[in-house]
Amino acid sequence: MEKQNVLDESVESWNTAMLVYNSALKEMGTKIEILNDEFQHVHQYNPIEYVKSRLKTPESIVKKLKRYGHETSIPNMMEYCNDIAGVRIVCSFTSDIYRMADMIGRQNDITVISVKDYIKNPKPSGYKRYHMIVSIPIFLSDRVVETKVEIQIRTIAMDFWASLEHKIYYKFEGNAPAYISHDLQECSKIVSELDEKMLSLNEAILEAKREQQENE
Repeated sequence: MEKQNVLDESVESWNTAMLVYNSALKEMGTKIEILNDEFQHVHQYNPIEYVKSRLKTPESIVKKLKRYGHETSIPNMMEYCNDIAGVRIVCSFTSDIYRMADMIGRQNDITVISVKDYIKNPKPSGYKRYHMIVSIPIFLSDRVVETKVEIQIRTIAMDFWASLEHKIYYKFEGNAPAYISHDLQECSKIVSELDEKMLSLNEAILEAKREQQENE
């Protein structure tokens, strides 16, 4: 089995590595929850709709290492696989995405390794989201392990589009007919228009509430 061939090292080493990544997910999840609670306390508003996390499977890790020409080892896994631990944050509005990214980036014990803004610079497929690779320290009994976590931040509409796009391309094994790719791009434009309209509507509501309070 591929899982057994992930590494020429002990099962204990593999399990320890996955323990570290799972701990990083827990640590990041707690940080995100605290930031959301604080934002609610200060602004009476929750920027996050929901959060999902996942660990990459051994088979996926092996395939990724082989695809990029690396031997399957724990050092290579930790060096070249940035998405073993993944967190998806789904926000209400586009503006919330940048708020969350800024709050995460300002955490003293989080190191931002890379950022890709696929909202301002979407992929040709129409794919949009804010993408961060960060490193977070995991304190074990005998050492501290800096561990990478992939963070994807999307709006509800972006998440809906991305989920359907993934299912469609999975069915075609990445080779969808041209007309389907075109229609997905058109749907992405509609999603962007919807996000812009909802953000504008939210800002109008907030402004109306401010004016109402001033006139009371």
